[in-house]
Amino acid sequence: MLSHSPTLHSTPGHYILCRSTTVNPPVSIKIPLRKPQLLPQIVKHIQITPINTTTRKKKTSNLDIIRLMDTLNHPIPLDIYSSFLRECTLHSDSIEALQLHNGLIRHKDLRFDSPLIHRLLYMLVSCGQLDIARNLFDKMPLRKDILSWAIVIIGYLDCSKHEEGINLFIKMLLYHNVCDVICKFPNWGILLIGILEACLQSLNLGLGKQLHGLMLKLGATNDFSLSFSLMDFYGKLGYLKDANFVFNQVGDHNTDIWTVKIVNTCKLGCFDEVIEDFKEMGRAGIRMNGVTFSSVLRACGGPGWYGGNCGKEVHAMAIKLGLESDALVKRGLIDMYGKCGMVMDAKRVFELNTNKKNAVYWNALLMAYVRNGMHIDAIKFLYLMEASRVNINEKLINHVRIACS
Repeated sequence: MLSHSPTLHSTPGHYILCRSTTVNPPVSIKIPLRKPQLLPQIVKHIQITPINTTTRKKKTSNLDIIRLMDTLNHPIPLDIYSSFLRECTLHSDSIEALQLHNGLIRHKDLRFDSPLIHRLLYMLVSCGQLDIARNLFDKMPLRKDILSWAIVIIGYLDCSKHEEGINLFIKMLLYHNVCDVICKFPNWGILLIGILEACLQSLNLGLGKQLHGLMLKLGATNDFSLSFSLMDFYGKLGYLKDANFVFNQVGDHNTDIWTVKIVNTCKLGCFDEVIEDFKEMGRAGIRMNGVTFSSVLRACGGPGWYGGNCGKEVHAMAIKLGLESDALVKRGLIDMYGKCGMVMDAKRVFELNTNKKNAVYWNALLMAYVRNGMHIDAIKFLYLMEASRVNINEKLINHVRIACS
């Protein structure tokens, strides 16, 4: 009778399975136990992606909600549309704005004199759909409210369509009394500032003067923002007398009002008056800024001020006020010292500059070398600019070529 009880023996590196019987001799099977050599190399190239047990939910957009509601033939309430318009305005999505407009304009409960129209107009203007906004504006009742006019006018001004904005502004004044505009639109000053800028860009001096007369009539001469815009308008068009008239109408002069006066005076080359205004500004205890110093330094480097003493006094005041590191002041100092023949002072200001990549300072010092006949220094400085990878002004390169020839 056979005995079928297998036994398991082990030797180093092997397991031996033996079956013993009473008749046959024992048979041993050796099973090698060695580690596979290729498995680590195969596993190394296998990218195992973990199983994501949580499914990612796709974000539902406002347009998806609108499509779903249209499919179900269920009208969207106007207050929900108002929320959609507000969100679209924040994101400036022009495509969504167009589709929201198309959906809302067909709404049976929409009235063209409702506040929702203001939000719709504002969304279209903010998202760049100005033509659609104008088309919607033209469909509104003849007696449009002030806010609707203002939204479309400011939309034209923001897109640099100055003539269209001015024409619409004039139409608004034909339909509405000026007093109504002021009473019903508290931010009317912003609208006037925008129209003044449009008059400046389109060189419309006549309308600008009419706006000035309107401000005088309304007693708005003490409004700093309006007075600043009006002085800037007159100054850039070269009407310094009118700009100074506005200045004298302002009761209390702040930094901006004084600065725009100095800038206007400097642009017309009245450098003596610039220095006097600067001194008067200091005596009044008005704090200067970088723009103020930039114009005064230009005046100090102008004809009749080549001694440099005026510029040094302004430089000392800039240090006292902590404005020496201002970009406009540093550029003005380098330029002023160069014009006054004080190239070493200009170079010292340049070397104190921490922003070595600003091409404005490099070009200003290069011009100082050329202006004072230091042609070899100018050529060396050009090579230094090239090695420092600074953008060189092409006009200055021509100046160097002409000077060296």
